[in-house]
Amino acid sequence: MGIKAVRLLRRWLAAFCLLPACAIGAWADEFRTPSISAIRVEWRAVLDQFRSEINTQPAVASAFTFASQRRAPRWDPRSMPALVQLNAITSLVFPGIGRSPVPVLLPFDTASYLGARQNGAPDTISVSRYQADFRPADLFHAGAAGYDAMFSFEPGAGDGMPQRTYAKPVEVQITGSILTYDLADPLGGKGEPVKALAAQFPDLRRFIREGYVRYAFTRFGVPYVVSIQCLDSTPRPRRLACREAYPVAERFLKALRIAGGQPSPPRRDISSEIAERPIMPSPDFTYRPSGDIVANSGSRKRGGRVDLTAYSQIRFPLEKAPAFARSQSFKRKPDERGYPWQDNFCEARSFEVGQCAAGFGHQGQDIRPGACMAQNSESPGSCDPRQQAVVAVRDGVLIRSLKQQAATLQVNTRNEHIRFRYMHMNPSSLDADGVLNGRQVTEGEKIGVASNYLDYPNGTSLHLHFDVQVFTRDGWIWVNPYTTLISAYERLLRGRGRELGTDPVAPAAVAHAQPQDVIRPDPQEGGEGDN
Repeated sequence: MGIKAVRLLRRWLAAFCLLPACAIGAWADEFRTPSISAIRVEWRAVLDQFRSEINTQPAVASAFTFASQRRAPRWDPRSMPALVQLNAITSLVFPGIGRSPVPVLLPFDTASYLGARQNGAPDTISVSRYQADFRPADLFHAGAAGYDAMFSFEPGAGDGMPQRTYAKPVEVQITGSILTYDLADPLGGKGEPVKALAAQFPDLRRFIREGYVRYAFTRFGVPYVVSIQCLDSTPRPRRLACREAYPVAERFLKALRIAGGQPSPPRRDISSEIAERPIMPSPDFTYRPSGDIVANSGSRKRGGRVDLTAYSQIRFPLEKAPAFARSQSFKRKPDERGYPWQDNFCEARSFEVGQCAAGFGHQGQDIRPGACMAQNSESPGSCDPRQQAVVAVRDGVLIRSLKQQAATLQVNTRNEHIRFRYMHMNPSSLDADGVLNGRQVTEGEKIGVASNYLDYPNGTSLHLHFDVQVFTRDGWIWVNPYTTLISAYERLLRGRGRELGTDPVAPAAVAHAQPQDVIRPDPQEGGEGDN
């Protein structure tokens, strides 16, 4: 629905809503929470599959109890004691694995691992021996919504693997979730089968989307996605080509086994509802509507996308107000800084963004710290970044490898499976502060400072790039964070902002990231490129 249509609908509702209570309801209906579907796990099939896998080592299989206890509900872990035993064993390698409410599939040969231990193998033997030559997990995190894991594959590792040009370890991610976000997704559900994997994964489909090659499949009723960040281009030493990623992903998929997880009480779908917002107005906070990007700043001259979903009730990512969500690539006027905020999710970039009409966009929102507004905009380095703390928007776990420009915060709770990505902080500072894979943080905890790093110090203006990804049957998909940030900022100010009109404006491109100069992202830099 276009911006004008949305505004006309609001006016129509207001015109026919005569009672004060109804007027408040129509006003509050502007922002909504996401709609999320919950799936039901086929745990008996899980148990049968695990029994089949463990029977390759008869001496190991005899140690597991497959007979269920009477009168225990199907969702009670006691109904499947073999899985309880499995979690106790594999939690030594993958801590917290029993928290996952979906079967945890990993490239981990549990039967061979336990058989070796029974035969006296020393604990010092590398776990890679039981992981199809993938290194020990860079990240494993299980929670009430499912699990996420990341493994690396070294150059030259694995018998029979083809040579590749890319000279760094390839990072492979897998997610299994009991929750999927219901998006209006024109690209969803597409892909092609992989003949070599058809017997093991009958419904598997492979596709390249938003900078990742993805393998999506359903097992035991659960959606899983295996993904590798890559470029659909010629192989290069520093940039992984998707054709080089295929054999690594397929080796990973062939090695998947049941490693843990256990039943939990059934979940219900989560319906979209009116998002909570402050009642009292803010004296000065104003914003332009969702989807109203700077005129002609979108790829192929296409506009933005209206999205009134507040995807999560987050704390604002900068520690203090004021802060200004505005484009760092296009500005209305050279001297215009501050309010009103403006959406730039679908601004022109070379990044694939399926939620944008042109298929390309910015992926997130630029936020400039308020303390820098009085500074000369041509000299962003003159602002002291030590005063601009960047904080965790929720309790969660960090996803970030050494030297990467992006830090991602993942939230995995009973009602959410969502990611928030931060960019332009200096990687050396993040490394020194331990902002690395697996670190647990609490809401409001400082994780860095707003800076101007883009491949090198002073590579961009001083600002924070912030974006949101939600899990779907196509994997992690970027969604517009603008409404989520507005509602978070309103809570920080304790006042509701005022939406302005949609007067046309002409863009003036600045040096930060003109579309014609955009460099495609380095696969090991978290897809940042020129955000």
